[in-house]
Amino acid sequence: MLNWKDFGHQRTDIARNNDDHKNHATIMTEEFAVQRRLGYRILRWVLSAAIIAGSLLSVVQIVSDARHVSHELDHHARQTVELVREAATQAIFSLDEALGRQVIVGLFGQQELHEAVITHPDGELLAGHQRELTDSPYRGLTDWMFASTRTYTTDLHRNDVLSNGKPVIYGQLQVTYDTAPAAAAWLERSAITLLVGILRAVIVGLVLFVVVYWLITKPLQNLVRALTEVDPEHPDRHLLERPDGHRTNELDVLVRVINNLLVSIQDSRRKHEDAENRANQLIRYDQLTGLPSRETILSALGTALEDSHTNRSHLAVYCCGIDDFKSINEQLGYQTGDRILQTMAERMEEQSAHQRIIAGRLGGDQFVVIANPVEDQYEAAELAEFLLSLFSEPVRVDGSSLQVTATIGVAMYPTDSRQPDHLLQHAEHTMTLAKAEATNHSRFYIASVDQEIRARKQLEKDLSQALRNKEFHLVYQPQISLQSDRIIGAEALIRWTHPDRGMVPPDQFIPLSELNGTIVDIGQWVLDEACRQAASWAAAGMPLRIAVNLSAVQLRQPDIVGTILATLGRHEIPPGRLELEITETGFMENLEDAVDKLRQLNSAGINIAVDDFGTGYSSLTYLKRMPVQHLKIDKQFIHDLLVNEDDTRIANTIIDLGKSLNLAVIAEGVETHEQEFYLRQRGCQIAQGYHFSRPLAPDAFREFVEHFHGTLEENMENSEYK
Repeated sequence: MLNWKDFGHQRTDIARNNDDHKNHATIMTEEFAVQRRLGYRILRWVLSAAIIAGSLLSVVQIVSDARHVSHELDHHARQTVELVREAATQAIFSLDEALGRQVIVGLFGQQELHEAVITHPDGELLAGHQRELTDSPYRGLTDWMFASTRTYTTDLHRNDVLSNGKPVIYGQLQVTYDTAPAAAAWLERSAITLLVGILRAVIVGLVLFVVVYWLITKPLQNLVRALTEVDPEHPDRHLLERPDGHRTNELDVLVRVINNLLVSIQDSRRKHEDAENRANQLIRYDQLTGLPSRETILSALGTALEDSHTNRSHLAVYCCGIDDFKSINEQLGYQTGDRILQTMAERMEEQSAHQRIIAGRLGGDQFVVIANPVEDQYEAAELAEFLLSLFSEPVRVDGSSLQVTATIGVAMYPTDSRQPDHLLQHAEHTMTLAKAEATNHSRFYIASVDQEIRARKQLEKDLSQALRNKEFHLVYQPQISLQSDRIIGAEALIRWTHPDRGMVPPDQFIPLSELNGTIVDIGQWVLDEACRQAASWAAAGMPLRIAVNLSAVQLRQPDIVGTILATLGRHEIPPGRLELEITETGFMENLEDAVDKLRQLNSAGINIAVDDFGTGYSSLTYLKRMPVQHLKIDKQFIHDLLVNEDDTRIANTIIDLGKSLNLAVIAEGVETHEQEFYLRQRGCQIAQGYHFSRPLAPDAFREFVEHFHGTLEENMENSEYK
């Protein structure tokens, strides 16, 4: 018989490795290779930094020089143009080609001039000349820096001849300069600048290296040599000497600190050994329950699988998660939660003494049980039911009896996996999916579980980003008064348009958001968006009441009352225009706290409705304490209202209950005229459903309201409604 105690006793402590000391001594006594010495590393870094810095400074100087050259080119060209402009004007004014050629030829006394022309306003040439561009092997670089040519143009006019108050333009003078001669001179200066900068940087770097070496590197090398003589077994026997010339600086402090460390190492080693022993205990066993931890369980599972392989037997792994353990901690306190965990551990420990099981704790509310051997799946299922009964036995805490249930995922060897970690993972995933379906039951692993869990995790990841990516939108379903036949409000319903999956049903992502906590932000967005839309409708002459679902997770938030009231104030919505819908389970999780918060909201004027009434477990006593104005009959009772006697009876009971408690009753899911007629006859006040309208986008909802009331008025004029 295998149990976890036997397994724990069979494990031996980890032996110490004396080779570490030998390796330490060897490393400390080896001569440092040249490339590893600190001095040479400093030399490389100092020289590299100096060269880079010198190069960068030289480049800055070169760039500055280039800008100066460019400026000088432009300045010289403009001066030249200005000097000959008067003569060129005289030539074009008098149509003197000879004078024009003389002006042009005079300009070409400049080596860098490429082309010069004097033209009439219509572009006709008076005089002009051009020479070839300078041939330079560096033209590619200089043309990129300065452009191959630069052209300057000036209008030719006389100030004494005006037309409409403006000088008359007789032509243009255009000169084009070749930038290569000036650029070549700049290149020569740049090369000298760069070379001198690098040389200067190298000299400075070498000087800095010598200073650093004598002040820091060499004393550190002496310190390293002294450390090689330290005995790792008795480090306090070889203290270091304080360095000469460094009695007042950081090196002296370093030596004294090292000596203090050497003195305390022996005590530290002893304390470390004790800590290792304690840490090993913490790793192997859960401190709260005393059960083996995950690591120990995996080792035990590996051993058990080897036995099963040898004996050709089956093995079952059970992952047991306590249902709604988070609510237990929140409502009853963490001490109560810890006591429940300890009680469950004691029960499983007791069973392991006379059953073929190993029990451990995975963390949180999750336990693991290994059963070895099991005959077949039927025996595994019987053990699962037995484990469920262990969890469901009442737990005594401080004189009170608490009812606890669990959900179990089961994986079997060899059918589901032959690897310990995979087998445990399968059991955990199966338990997670089983909890999403229901509580207080077991589920066996199937191959699709991994795919389901991956899809669930991906959906959860996408959900955390959906609000930021603006993938949510609201639709509104009208609520019809069966007494006045008018639309009195609308229920705001959230929709998620996934970029890949398309429309994701709310019954898929809402429970998931409640589990991971994103429902708080999503719920606040819904409230804010619904209030914004209600304010918009009111401004357009359509003051309707907006119903918004309030999650139990939202209701547990300490600041929920202030958040809701602040949202109403921000959108200038009267409190009476807002109705909060909460399920029975939502306020039953923490009744006192829920009643207090709902009363505060109701006192402010906000309406409260109990959604999906009849599907939970509220008693009349609880209902009387709640500040409720509306009861909503769940649509499952409306669907077969006229064909199922039980549904008819439940609907009638809720309507009669509403009358007796002076509460308005809302029927949701009304889909036929017959259902509407029956509800009218029974005295149900409000209805909503596809019979009237499906949930609509804001603009479509507004059009529906206008059409609905317009049609109603037309019918009333036709006497039937008079």
